[in-house]
Amino acid sequence: MSEDFTKDAAQRKRLYWHSRRGMWELDLLLIPFLEQCYDDLDDADQAIYQQLIDQEDQDLFAWLMRREFPDDPALRRLVQMIVDYAENADNAVHRPV
Repeated sequence: MSEDFTKDAAQRKRLYWHSRRGMWELDLLLIPFLEQCYDDLDDADQAIYQQLIDQEDQDLFAWLMRREFPDDPALRRLVQMIVDYAENADNAVHRPV
């Protein structure tokens, strides 16, 4: 097994477990986005996703429910990508419920 594959697998597991939150609503938005969209993001957006999941649950909830918006434009853009993905009817097959 190559070292790069091992690092990638470990990174993916870390992202998955950090995307699982204490709030079910966040899980329903973050996990499908991670599973279906993360690999298609460029390196910069992947880094922003990693930065996003390091935020507090209450901030993520407010942002993803569009009650507030992140001050950082890059985070704001990624939050919008996640919301747009969640609202896209074509991804209904990937929804857990």
